[in-house]
Amino acid sequence: MILPLSYYQQPDVVALARDMLGKYLFTRFDGQLTGGRIVETEAYAHIGDQACHSHLGRFTARTRIMYEAGGVTYAYLIYGRYTLFNIITNEAGKADAVLIRGLEPTHGIAEMQLRRGLTQVQRNLTGGPGLLTQALGISTRSYSTPLTGPEIWLEDRNEPVAADQVLASPRVGIDYAGDDAALPWRFRLHGSPWTSPAK
Repeated sequence: MILPLSYYQQPDVVALARDMLGKYLFTRFDGQLTGGRIVETEAYAHIGDQACHSHLGRFTARTRIMYEAGGVTYAYLIYGRYTLFNIITNEAGKADAVLIRGLEPTHGIAEMQLRRGLTQVQRNLTGGPGLLTQALGISTRSYSTPLTGPEIWLEDRNEPVAADQVLASPRVGIDYAGDDAALPWRFRLHGSPWTSPAK
């Protein structure tokens, strides 16, 4: 089942980031279907989270999409090289987001290998936020794309993740966020070889 826009418009971004574990993320570009099971996420809240791009109502050309109703793509470039894929959540004006950090590849693996320039299926195919976007063909051109297809969508395939399968820990690379850097808002599927290598 393709997740409806109402799924993304729930108010608790931390609960949503946890709930997205086990859901499937798919893309279809130029007729090529690629995707897999989400195994790592991070939550970012517009209130009380200095790590969030919309903290204190920050509104720029890049962050404007964060203020739309949940269910659209926030894709931006880091280090001049990697695109990060974020899902905007909550209702319009409440700029929360979930970063997808790790994916277990299940569909279109050969195409993902081509995009990543890999000859073997290994963790660096999709085990990291900038790697999975390359594998899935997501770029900054995907900015503001709706998450109900036909290019990008999430599916619930009835594979719930039990509480004892989830690792909650601080997010990655946000030392600038002060005390908020310690918030345990990074969620990983315990034992998955497809989570990012960041500790």
